[in-house]
Amino acid sequence: MPNEPLTAIPKDFTGLIVVVKRDCATCRLIAPALGALKRGAALQVHCQDDPSFPESVDGVIDERALEFSYRHDIEIVPTLIQVHDGEERARLVGWQRDDWRGLTGMPTLGAGLPVFSPGCGSKSVEPGMPEQLAFKFGDSPLQARRVDVAAQQDEHELMFERGWSDGLPLVPPTEERVLKMLSGTNRSPAEVIGIIPPDNVPGTVEKIAINAVMAGCKPEYFPVVLAAVEAACLDEFCMHGVLATTYFSAPIVIVNGPIVDEIGMNWGHNVLGQGNRANSTIGRALQLVIRNIGGGRPGGVDRATLGQPGKVGFCFAERERDSYWESMSVERGFRPDQSAVTLFAGGGVHPIGDQKSRDPKSLTRSLAMTLRTVYHGKVYGRTDALLVISPENMRVFRDAGWSKARFRQALDEAMTVDGNIVVAGADGIAEGMPANLAEKRLSKFRPGGLLIAHAGGGAGMWSAVITGWAGSGSKGSVPVTVAIKS
Repeated sequence: MPNEPLTAIPKDFTGLIVVVKRDCATCRLIAPALGALKRGAALQVHCQDDPSFPESVDGVIDERALEFSYRHDIEIVPTLIQVHDGEERARLVGWQRDDWRGLTGMPTLGAGLPVFSPGCGSKSVEPGMPEQLAFKFGDSPLQARRVDVAAQQDEHELMFERGWSDGLPLVPPTEERVLKMLSGTNRSPAEVIGIIPPDNVPGTVEKIAINAVMAGCKPEYFPVVLAAVEAACLDEFCMHGVLATTYFSAPIVIVNGPIVDEIGMNWGHNVLGQGNRANSTIGRALQLVIRNIGGGRPGGVDRATLGQPGKVGFCFAERERDSYWESMSVERGFRPDQSAVTLFAGGGVHPIGDQKSRDPKSLTRSLAMTLRTVYHGKVYGRTDALLVISPENMRVFRDAGWSKARFRQALDEAMTVDGNIVVAGADGIAEGMPANLAEKRLSKFRPGGLLIAHAGGGAGMWSAVITGWAGSGSKGSVPVTVAIKS
């Protein structure tokens, strides 16, 4: 008969411990050697899947609950542990005949067996199992209240009914999934990343992880999500205002640095569209944090008149690999080898189609013509914008040797107009700038109000403008950039 499970090495035990499973060819191979060990020394054998295995040993300990394996970091079976007075002195994994002979002091152990066999993965480290065991055996750091789901209740419908969803299905945030998400960062689950608007609720790493699970993120995306939340909580970004305005605005996440390729973000074809898990779920996670932790829901504090699809989540990576210009984060003070998130309060995407300009001056004027219409063609200095330049348009500036600074200067000149043509009433349009600016030269954007990113597929002479919030600037939201921490 098998012995009862053990969770720890007895304090008075001196001898050998072996952890095995029947579903392991190496464990089956060395079963005769384990019988020899039992005859020669104090021995405990723990079996993870069948307490009747190995038949060569009496009193095998039932380890199907995997608590001993979890608490003693068993990663490979077989594992041989040498113990003295309850303390581990040495450990071997897999089967290496000479090493086992040396550790056990049995020079003929395993006679007739192969010299080496590598062993198998422990059941305690199978996918999802470490998180399940951490929760099951009380080592879980989770503090959030558990919501129980009745046996006949649809967990997906429950999340809709409780108002957690943005209108799309969510991934149920089980304890195991949340713990797996937390494995993507070194930060404490209890750490407060920021005060989440509009209800000003502390956003802990754990709470953000719950929403990242629901959004469909993978653990390796989680540091980007945390950086995006940190940026959204900065006073200068004014997330409450971005949310409460009747305008179209939403937090748009732009990612730079090595992490882009590490987690497989899209910076190429359809970069502003669907199809990439990292892009889609990181942006969605931020919006779910604002909704579920901060309380920002449509019809409540979210007062958008029309809204836009990016309010579900809008995130993309800049195309740095073959960019001629410095990246957005470098332009904003970060090193090229630093990963960073820039948050921009943006509206919808407006395409710019110029199929003829092969001269940088012509293309700059063409881009400026569309940029002058942001928010309204007669409103200047009121809102920011994000210009996304495709590789084919970028090539025009590369071939001409134009730096990003030179392009910015030429673009600003092309977007500066005489005030008399954009004042209120001009051209029979009531909207416009105050009459006292009629004799001034007006620039479309405030200093620092135009962000420029390089992204998109290699074919197509397209670029795009993402309009900023009408409350941009010193009294509203300004773009913010924060480093991504592990």
